[in-house]
Parts: sequence; structure tokens; C-alpha cells
Amino acid sequence: MPSAESFRTVRWVRTANLLLQALLVLTLFLGLSYLARRHSWRYDLIANRRYALSPETQSYLRQLAQPVRIVVTFDEGSDDAELAIIAHDVDNLLSEYAFATRANDAGRVSFEHLDVYQQRREAEQLGIDQVGDILVICGEKHRVLHLNELYEFKNKRRTAFLGEQAFTAAILDVANAGQKKIYFLSGHGEQRPDDVDPVRGLSLLGDELRHRNFDVKLLDLTVTNKVPDDAALLIAAGPRGTFDRFEQEQLRQFLSIRAGRLILLIDPGRPFGLDSLLADWGVVADDDLICDTGAKNMTDDGDLMLWNYNSHPVTQVLIDNNLHLRLGPARSVRADPSRILDDSLTVTCLASTSTTAWGYRDYRRPSLPTFTPGIDLKGTAQTKNCLGIIAASERVTARGASGEALPLSVRGGRLIVCGTSELVTNNRLVNAGNQNLVLAAINWAADRDTQLVIPARPIERYQISLSTLSLAKLRLGLLLLPPAVAALLGLFVYWTRRR
Repeated sequence: MPSAESFRTVRWVRTANLLLQALLVLTLFLGLSYLARRHSWRYDLIANRRYALSPETQSYLRQLAQPVRIVVTFDEGSDDAELAIIAHDVDNLLSEYAFATRANDAGRVSFEHLDVYQQRREAEQLGIDQVGDILVICGEKHRVLHLNELYEFKNKRRTAFLGEQAFTAAILDVANAGQKKIYFLSGHGEQRPDDVDPVRGLSLLGDELRHRNFDVKLLDLTVTNKVPDDAALLIAAGPRGTFDRFEQEQLRQFLSIRAGRLILLIDPGRPFGLDSLLADWGVVADDDLICDTGAKNMTDDGDLMLWNYNSHPVTQVLIDNNLHLRLGPARSVRADPSRILDDSLTVTCLASTSTTAWGYRDYRRPSLPTFTPGIDLKGTAQTKNCLGIIAASERVTARGASGEALPLSVRGGRLIVCGTSELVTNNRLVNAGNQNLVLAAINWAADRDTQLVIPARPIERYQISLSTLSLAKLRLGLLLLPPAVAALLGLFVYWTRRR
């Protein structure tokens, strides 16, 4: 008969065995956690790997030398159903950015949510004043992304998610050591980005540009005698005097030789002295005043409203969202019909009037405007019976068979001419169409529109259509099927136990 000592020994052996097993399980768990943290990997099994970051983005993220913080002002708990869906896409994508940089302590990407209303003080410190903005911050530099930059639209519906393109471009922009500089020309009575006057000031535009990580400065060519080497873009807003020959030559060299970028906003009735420069770029600014008798195209206080756009990176956001422009007095701007045909030069009318508008040439005479055939300008069949007001000209040295710029094309100059400076003034920039067009034009001119080779993520929509009979069968099945399955399992258990 076994002794008490033998039972005690067996009990201690069993206890030690259990403790050893527990220790081995704990060690295995800790080891797997360590390996998962240090050597984890992900693989997107979904078709087209639509939820994985592209190799190009991952390459850029590995080279980040500074941490990047992304502040999102909305989340999936938003009362707005559309905003909650967008938040789901944004959160999933930003989680991939954070995961891809988890081992890069110097250049880690992190994101957080900020309630603009409950965290008012922090929102004001960051310069955020509305829900829907996304702020990308690196050191002292920051850039704002808007919701319309994250999607492709067709008939006002989201068709593709462009979040990776937008976020990667914004991260590279703020992580870059330098800032792109925009110079506003002065010396001819131009509007200034530090002027708060509602009619002539551009302070709202200046604030928007600084908020997007542009360095805004003034430039008087009569003083500097040269366009600075670091100029990414020149803007001449509403000059009231003419540019002399020396200034014209400086601008000509900047555009043609240095492949510079210029946005020129000229009011009707104001000579500006750059007609020959515009002719080199295939653009004509007519000496007229746009008049329109269409009730839909004029406001009660006499502002001109534009609805017609041609497809272009500058106007795409207006087309997608059906936005209009609101302008003060304007002159017509169009492609020069007598320009020398040049495959390297592309002139595009960005925005034009309705078919009821005309260019009134005798506008200096104090009389009621009336159209005079043979004198006043009218749209032609080639321009769809409309008059252009904003035109873009681009020079590209190499094009494909279909006319598009090749990826390795040598960088060329870009010019945008608008027949009014009131497009960008403080009292006009509050209009959503004006603001979107101006910012898109500046991004295009300053090469902020450069698309990374990152595919858009298509938005797939599924719709289940059920007849009333099918819906009734589905409802009946959901009510009866679970209890029936439970009953069958119970009978099976009862039958097996009786055996």
C-alpha cells in the first residue's frame, strides 16, 4: 500500500508540472509578442491591394527625418453620415501610415482626432476653425487638406479615394526643408496680401497661402531689378500702371528661360503693358467690358456669375462640385487666333461667359451698354458662342502621341491670365467657387498639382434589390431558422445520450 510520502511526492510533482507548463505558455506568449512587435508584417489579400500603401509611399516614409503629426477634425462617430463614412476611409489609411513608420522614431507619422468645438483652445492654436479640415504638421510647418482633395467626383458622387496621393504629397511638402515662395508684384498699384480692405485687399488670400505652407512676399522689380531665384510663382493682382520695358524683359526671361510661373489678374480699362508677353504665350486680353443680359448670369448688385468651365486641373474641383464664380467688372481673355501653331504650347480657356454675354468696347462712354455687331466681341462657334475670361497657357517640350505631357518632359513655364482682379479680393474670396479656383490655380502654377504615381482607390457600391415577397421570405427565415437549428441540435444531443 502506497505511503503518505509517495502521495505527497506525486502532488508536488504535479504542482511543479503545472507551474512549468504555465511558465512555458507565458514564455511562448511573450516571445510571440516580441517577434510580432519587432518583425511583424502585413499583407493585403483584397483584390488590387486597395488598402495597402503603394511602394512609392513606403519608400518616401522610410526617408522621413522628422516626425509628422496629422490632426483630423472628424471621426466615425460624427452625426453627419457622409462625414462618418469619410472618417472611416481616412482612419484606415492613416493607420497604415502609422504602422509603416512605427520603427522609424525620427520620422514617425501619428494621427489624432480633434473636436473643434470641445477643444476650442487647441483648435485656435492650430488655426483650425471648421469641421472637415485635416492638418498635417511637421515642426513649424503645416498644411491643410480639405475633403474635396481626398476624392474624385462624378455627378457629385464620390467615385475614387485619392487619400494616399493627398496625404503623401502633404507629408513630403511639410517635411521638406524649404518652403515654396510666392511673390506678389508691387510698384504699379497692385493689390497686396497684407491689405485687409474688403474691396482691394488680399489678406484672406495671403492667410490661406500661409496656412498651406507657402512663404508669401512682396516684389518690386523696379527696386530689385531681378526676379529672385527662389521664386516658385509670381502674382500680379490688379496693376493700375504699366510695366516698363525692363520689367517686361525680366518677366519674359522668368517665364521662358527659367520656366517660371505667373498669374496675371488685369482689370478692364487699365493698360498694363504686357500685351507682347501674352502674345508670346498665345493669349489675348481684349480692351472691352463683359456685359450679360441673362438673369441667371448676373446678381442683383451687378456681379457677373460664371458657370462654364473646360476640363483642366485648375477647374476640375468646380466641375465636380458644380460651383460658380462671382466676379466684378471683367474683360475678355482668349487664345490668340493668330498665334503661331506650336506643339509645345497649350492654351486652355478655363472659364467663360454664357452665350448671352458680349464684350462691350465702347464702355468708356457713359451710356446704356448695347451690342454693336462688327465692333463689340461675341462668342464664335469655335468657342461655343461664349467669351473667355480666364485662360491658362503651358509650355511643355515633349508630348506623347495623344498630346499629353510625357513623364520625363522638361519643365516648362505656366501662365494664367484672368480678366479681373476682383476674383481674389477679400469680399469675393468668401465665395466657395472663387476660393477653390484661386487655390487650384496657385497649386497648378506652383507645381503642387504634380500627381504621384499612386493609383486611386475605387469606391465600390453594392445594392441589394429585393421584392416584397423575397423580403417577406427573408424575414420569416431569420425568425424561424435560428430556433429550428437550436432545436435540431438539442434533439441530436438527446438522442446521443440515450444511446
